[in-house]
Amino acid sequence: MSKDYLGEFEELILTVVGILKEEAYGNVIVETIAQQLDRKVNLSAVHITLYRLEDKGLVKSEMRGATSQRGGRRKRYFQITSAGIAQLQKIQEQRHKLWQLLPKFNA
Repeated sequence: MSKDYLGEFEELILTVVGILKEEAYGNVIVETIAQQLDRKVNLSAVHITLYRLEDKGLVKSEMRGATSQRGGRRKRYFQITSAGIAQLQKIQEQRHKLWQLLPKFNA
């Protein structure tokens, strides 16, 4: 797949990283999706997707300080890049365009 196309799960993860700003890391992303969307996602799938988004230049990551709660291990935090923001804006514009074409449904 090209850099210009994002799958549904990639779009979801990228959006949550944008929402969380500098506080985005695996477990917080999983918890945010569960709280906001009542959707359970696998932590491993989130990590794989984050690395794929990083390869595409849509997020960047950095390791931060170790904590005793994690047995001295450091956490990898992710942050959306300007390319990631542009990608989300493009997706939003495309979705809006299609929603405007959708006829009204009678309940």
